[in-house]
Amino acid sequence: MEKRIKIDQVEPVGYKAILGLEKFIESTPLSRTHKELIKIRASQINGCAFCIDMHTKEARKAGETEQRIYALNAWRDTSFFSEDERAILALTEEVTLISNHVKDETYQAALKVLGETYLAQVILAIITINAWNRIGIATQLMPV
Repeated sequence: MEKRIKIDQVEPVGYKAILGLEKFIESTPLSRTHKELIKIRASQINGCAFCIDMHTKEARKAGETEQRIYALNAWRDTSFFSEDERAILALTEEVTLISNHVKDETYQAALKVLGETYLAQVILAIITINAWNRIGIATQLMPV
């Protein structure tokens, strides 16, 4: 693969703006588990190897089980995920695949179990990891 630009060096102001959103997400009461599930699932959908590698390692450090990480792409077919996690994962998939839109039933289910503020924070977390995925994929960041 050819070497590509490093966004943080070429356009540091823009990079810092995205980093600011990441810092906001980290300051919210979103649970570490919810944050990592969002990051891993969106990164799986987008095919960002760098982010999948990073966030699965971070999830394991935070206590996430191997079983749940391995089953994440088939979360609908397991009993490993709670009602709130299932709502978050459904929303993560639909926001990540935004051209299909977010279904009313997905949104309402998430609102019901999460409440407005937590739902807003979840949506912002999904948007943030999607931005990072696009940077990682566009610049061919590789896991190490």
